[in-house]
Amino acid sequence: MKYRFLFSSIAFLCLVVLMAFVPGGHKKKTNAFKQVAMPGAGISDNPYYIIVDKSDYELKVYDAEGWYATYPIVFGSKDLSDKMREGDKKTPNGSFKVVLKKIHPKWGPELLLDYPNAESVHRFNDRKAKGLLPKNARIGDGIAIHATRPEEEWTIDNFYNWTDGCVSVKYTEMKDLFSYIPVGTPVTIQP
Repeated sequence: MKYRFLFSSIAFLCLVVLMAFVPGGHKKKTNAFKQVAMPGAGISDNPYYIIVDKSDYELKVYDAEGWYATYPIVFGSKDLSDKMREGDKKTPNGSFKVVLKKIHPKWGPELLLDYPNAESVHRFNDRKAKGLLPKNARIGDGIAIHATRPEEEWTIDNFYNWTDGCVSVKYTEMKDLFSYIPVGTPVTIQP
């Protein structure tokens, strides 16, 4: 009888410990969180919001309860300032939305953003008018959050910026992110 009780107690403790961790990458749910403004909250059933923090090389996911997950990331350029024009390999700053989920033939899971949006076009035109950009400069497009190639996850660990301005997540972790982030998810990219 003592052993049955001991075994039951150990099994219960193991279950409690297992339930404390959510599988997948760097996920961990908690109610202790920094309050984050969540544009569009309440408009749909999507509880998620993404913040890309360029200075920390982190993509953070928030849900209705607060911080949900963190993924290490890289970009296209070591210059983490705002994207100025097509071809500069910089990642744009601003507020965006996921407009398409697809599997890219080279790097797998991809969340395409609505860049350029009205805010991006306004900044681009303003810089052109001030002479900060050549008259023939183009704004560019095709900015996404996407995976590395499966064999190139080392790029994230070594902070090797290799994209053309996109946000890159490790292949295995991008599969996790892709599995639960729906189209329409707000994304803020900040310096």
